[in-house]
Amino acid sequence: MTDRIEAPSAAAMWDTRNTGKTLKRLAGVLILCAVTVAAQAASNQKRGAFLDFNYYPYMSETKNDNFLTINAGAKLGHGLSYFSLNNFGQIKGTAGAPDQNTFYTEQNLRWAFSEELPLDLTLQLNFRNGANNDRHRLGVRWRLNDTKAFVDFFKSLGLVYAINLHLVQFDHEDPYVWQIEHAFNLKLPALSDRIYIAGFVDHTFNQDLPDTFPARPIVGEVQAGVRLFDQLHAVAEYRINEYRRSDVDNLALGLQYKIVW
Repeated sequence: MTDRIEAPSAAAMWDTRNTGKTLKRLAGVLILCAVTVAAQAASNQKRGAFLDFNYYPYMSETKNDNFLTINAGAKLGHGLSYFSLNNFGQIKGTAGAPDQNTFYTEQNLRWAFSEELPLDLTLQLNFRNGANNDRHRLGVRWRLNDTKAFVDFFKSLGLVYAINLHLVQFDHEDPYVWQIEHAFNLKLPALSDRIYIAGFVDHTFNQDLPDTFPARPIVGEVQAGVRLFDQLHAVAEYRINEYRRSDVDNLALGLQYKIVW
């Protein structure tokens, strides 16, 4: 996970030469997401799949942040699993230009190559609108809650927690850029089985950034959800994005509907 709510540069946003390519990529990743989850849902093996739709009509600071997020995941068998997120936002046009729709999508393929080790080899593909904005990574993911020494501890907390070390990055930037990704999901059954807290923190190193940026910028989200009925949740999401030079923090309120197979 990375840069999910980082706004592309103005020049990249308005580069009309990339519009067709952007739309094709967006359609492609959404079709991949839908087909993967639908295929798993139809499988008799029932390994597990989900789709969730998050709509945020209220944002406290940055109004052009992502207002719609679609997440998808599926267990594919043979140690393979799939996860994706798709963010959609809108930036108001200037000088008579129309509103600019923006998107960011992250496609993850993970392989648990050993039944004894709580490790996954990971491939992450990131696409966003604009020129020179795509980046792809290879890494290793450590599932701490599946680690034998920690299983009972994390189970007592109701916490699922993983760290992904993205060792290799492929894009137009310095090849030595790397990243640590933290992801977690916390259940609170002692309080209520309707409540959860989940989120991520991405910490990027060795980027060539202007002096006005932090040396190791952070992008993160923490979402608290309360199930209202069926699979409909009310959600509050705190966001931090140190790639923005103003309104680094944001609070988004909305609804989530989750489909599980």
